[in-house]
Amino acid sequence: MIRIELDEPTLTRTRIATSPLWEAKCSLYLLDRYPDEAPWPYTSWARHARGALAELPDAAALKLYSATGPWYPDFLGPVPPTASPTIAEELAVLRATPASVIAEQIPRYHRPDDLPGWLRPFVTDRQAALDRLADGLQAYWDAAIAPWWPAMRAALDEEVLHRARALAAHGPDALLSDLHERVRWERPVLTLVKPSEARFTAVDQRLLLIPLIFSRGALTHSTDHPEILAVSYQARGSVLLADRPDADRPAAEPATDRLAVLVGRGRAQVLRALTRPATTAGLAATLGLAPSTISEQLSALLTAGVVHRRRVGRRVLYGLEPAGLALVQLIGDEPAAVPA
Repeated sequence: MIRIELDEPTLTRTRIATSPLWEAKCSLYLLDRYPDEAPWPYTSWARHARGALAELPDAAALKLYSATGPWYPDFLGPVPPTASPTIAEELAVLRATPASVIAEQIPRYHRPDDLPGWLRPFVTDRQAALDRLADGLQAYWDAAIAPWWPAMRAALDEEVLHRARALAAHGPDALLSDLHERVRWERPVLTLVKPSEARFTAVDQRLLLIPLIFSRGALTHSTDHPEILAVSYQARGSVLLADRPDADRPAAEPATDRLAVLVGRGRAQVLRALTRPATTAGLAATLGLAPSTISEQLSALLTAGVVHRRRVGRRVLYGLEPAGLALVQLIGDEPAAVPA
């Protein structure tokens, strides 16, 4: 268990950000965790990523993420500099890591006179080591993640919008209580359910929540920054990585989708997805459908009075009316088995 005690100033400064760099780093952990075949919906993407890695001349630099173990200095995965940075902006921060930051963080994890081989170059030839790592991450991003990033970006935007709305409407307690099944909030302690054991105290900092498509339930945290405590969690939308979901998904028993029989397959998909409010782009990314198709389904569901739409800033968020929620809960939760 990782237990993080948050004081009131830290809690009230809770914010949400996306991070392409943390996505890249977490995707490498996923590939390392499943060396043979990654589980659905990551299966097809992982096959592509392994092939891309095998052809990258800069891939050797990325092996340090497999060598670090569960604890390593946070300069190797710095907190995002803005709420929605690009990969180029985050890699620029990585390249510009000052020697003073490295010197400050390393003793928290390793004796300076007994550094592991993967970490030593960041002390003996700092800029060259940082550039090698950033070049490797950029090449990996371009080959393995960039083709999926527009859809991932849409899904993450939806996630951030949903969480920000919850934060504004109900406060940080409600947000943290509903973050993830392996994140527990019992004021003032945020607990990450992990095999590792550690306890931290955040005093007058800022809590930064980072949703990740590649998390697959893994929870990471960053505690070295003097002003920011960052915690990642699994975002919705990982299904968009499945090129062929029906081929990679485990076989299921034949069943009749009662909600689909009643309202149609497309509208049933949208209704189920809207158990958490979403944008049109977010729904399209999550369900793997064209935005025009999503708009058509939403129009029909709005006319039927089972879905509502609300403008939040520059975005339009869709959610279930009580009638729509009842449809999903009473009809759509459990498919009926096909009679023999």
